[in-house]
Amino acid sequence: MIARNVTMRLKPNSVPAFTQALEKQVIPLLRKQKGFADEITFIVPGGKEAVGISIWEKQEDADAYTRGGYPEVLKALANVLEGTPQVQNLEVCNSTSHKIAAAATA
Repeated sequence: MIARNVTMRLKPNSVPAFTQALEKQVIPLLRKQKGFADEITFIVPGGKEAVGISIWEKQEDADAYTRGGYPEVLKALANVLEGTPQVQNLEVCNSTSHKIAAAATA
């Protein structure tokens, strides 16, 4: 599994708009992507920064999203972001969430 760690600077007072864009535009787009497993987003206290971690089944899935879906996400968040988000791909070495999801479908 692959995790995409995205660090974003938020415009002042944009947390409500950021959260709404995630719920209405970003999450639905992610759910349509091949290999997408999960998304968790954090807001740093004070609302100046956010971190999004998406989990992907394979590196190829994360790469395809980077080329295809991610530009749409950037457009959806353009009004609330300052600068360019920083993206880092990581290999998942441990996770309880995918084990919980697998048990729920068994």
